[in-house]
Amino acid sequence: MISEKRLLFILATVQFCHIIDFMIIMPLGKTIMTEFAITPGQFAWVVSAYALAAFSGNLVSTVVIDRFDRRTALLFLFTGFTLGTLACAFAPSYGILLLLRFVTGLFGGTLGALVLAIVGDVIPLERRASAMGWVMTAFSAASVVGVPAGIWIAAEYGWHAPFLVTAAIAAAFVTLAFFTVPSMRGHLVEQTIVPSGDMDDVGRDPEAQLLQPTSALTRVVGPFRAIFADSNQRAALLFTMTLMLGHFTIIPFIAPYMQINIGFADKQVSLVYLIGGLLTVVLLPLFGKLADRYGRLRVFTMASVLALFSIFALTNLNTESIPLALLVTSCFFVVASGRNVPATTMITSVVRPENRGGFMSIRQSVNEAALFFSTVIAGFIITEGPDGKLEHYEVLGYFTIVMSVVAIFTARRIKAVA
Repeated sequence: MISEKRLLFILATVQFCHIIDFMIIMPLGKTIMTEFAITPGQFAWVVSAYALAAFSGNLVSTVVIDRFDRRTALLFLFTGFTLGTLACAFAPSYGILLLLRFVTGLFGGTLGALVLAIVGDVIPLERRASAMGWVMTAFSAASVVGVPAGIWIAAEYGWHAPFLVTAAIAAAFVTLAFFTVPSMRGHLVEQTIVPSGDMDDVGRDPEAQLLQPTSALTRVVGPFRAIFADSNQRAALLFTMTLMLGHFTIIPFIAPYMQINIGFADKQVSLVYLIGGLLTVVLLPLFGKLADRYGRLRVFTMASVLALFSIFALTNLNTESIPLALLVTSCFFVVASGRNVPATTMITSVVRPENRGGFMSIRQSVNEAALFFSTVIAGFIITEGPDGKLEHYEVLGYFTIVMSVVAIFTARRIKAVA
C-alpha cells in the first residue's frame, strides 16, 4: 500500500529540484548576458534550449514510458537530470552552456510529465486537485527558497555556484527517492495501444485488443494515433498550448525588466520570487481545495480572469516604487500559478491510468513546445533601447492576454474520464 503523503512529498521534492534548475537561469539573465557578452535574444535561447530538449525527450517517452515501472523511470530521469545540472556549472562558453541546458532539459522536462502521471495514477479524481495543489507548491517553494538563495549565491560566488548547489540538493533527493519510493506497476496491468477509433471502447474489449497489430511500427505510432484520435485528448493538448502561451511568454524577462527598467538591485530582485513564492505556498493548496469543492473549470475561469489584469499591470509597469512593483509581481505569481492547479487536474483526467504516462509525456511535449515558442517570441520582441532599457515588454503582455482568453474557452471542451 503506497503512503500518499510520503509519495506526494517525494514528488514535490522532485518538482522542487526541476523547477529550481529551470527557473534559476531567468533571474541570472543580467549576469549571464554580461558574463558571455550576449544579447537579450541570445539569452532567450538559453531558456529555450531547455524547453526544446524537453519537447524532444517527451516525444520519445510517449512511446516507452508506460512500459516501465514508474519507480524505475523516476530514478533514471532524476539521476540524469542531476548530472546535467552539475555539468552546467562548468560551462566555459555560451555555446557549451546552450548544449548542457539542452541535455538537462531532456531529463528534466520528461521528469515533470512523469510526476503528473504518478499523481494521476495514485490519487482518485475527487481528491486529485488537492493533491496536485500540494505537489505544485514545489514551484512556490522553489521561488521562496531556491531562487532567492540562488541569486544571493550567484552574487557572492559567481553564476556557476547555484548550479552546484542545485545538483547537490538533487543528489540528496535522488538518494531519498531510491530508498522510499515503492514500485508502481498498476498501469502495466492493462496496456492498451489503439491505432484508431475510440480508445476507451477498445480498452474495455479484450477481443478488440487481440485484433490490434503488434508490429514495431504500430508500437511506436500507436500511442500517438490513440491520443490524436480522441477529441477529448486533442482538446486537452490545445488547452495546454494556449495556457502556456498565456503564461510563460512574459516570465523570462520579469527579473531583467525589474533590474534594468524599474531599478531593482541584483540582490533586491530576489524579493520578487521570495514574496510571490511565499504567497503561493500558502494559497496554492487553497486553489486545489476550491477546485475540488466548487469545480475545476469554475475555479480555473475565475483565476484566469484575475490573471488578465495582473498580466496587464506587470507588463505596463512604469514606476520607481519598489513596493508597488513587488505588489504587482506577487499578484501575478498568485493568480497565474493558482489557475494552473485546476488546469493540470483537468488535463490528467482525460485519459485512463494505463495510458496516462504516454499522454502526459506528449502533453509535456506540447507544453515544452509552447514554452519554446514563447521564449523565442519574447526574444524577437524584446529589444534593448538606446538608454539600455528593455523595450516592447507591453507587446508581450498583450499577446499573453489574448492567449489566456483563448485558454478559458478551450478549457470548456475538456471532459473528465478518469
